[in-house]
Amino acid sequence: MKQAEVSGSRAQSTPTSTIETPAERDGDPIQQIQHADPVAHAARRAARQTAAGLADPEPSLGRRLGQIGILGWTVVVPTLMGLVLGRWLDRHFASGVFFSAPLLMLGAALGLWSAWRWMHKQGGSQ
Repeated sequence: MKQAEVSGSRAQSTPTSTIETPAERDGDPIQQIQHADPVAHAARRAARQTAAGLADPEPSLGRRLGQIGILGWTVVVPTLMGLVLGRWLDRHFASGVFFSAPLLMLGAALGLWSAWRWMHKQGGSQ
């Protein structure tokens, strides 16, 4: 019983007011009305988002598929070049996979780095 009284007194003692904006503190009635109506605020936010979407449309499906293709080739080509060069060096020096494995990893790392750089460059231009 005492816990209910304590929690009840805590609930009554905590303030129910929200944080005031500078317009509310200054007494601007128009700003107070705009902040008081959450539905109007949500409608304005939705209108801003719609306008932003129309100003900067999403790329088409073909463009997205093209970007995926470019990324794939950006990773695959350096990896295969490292493998081909490593196999050629291994045959020339008769060294097993001494050159193939490290050059394969080096080619993959170069391809992934290049793809990462390309993605960040594309993200900045959009």
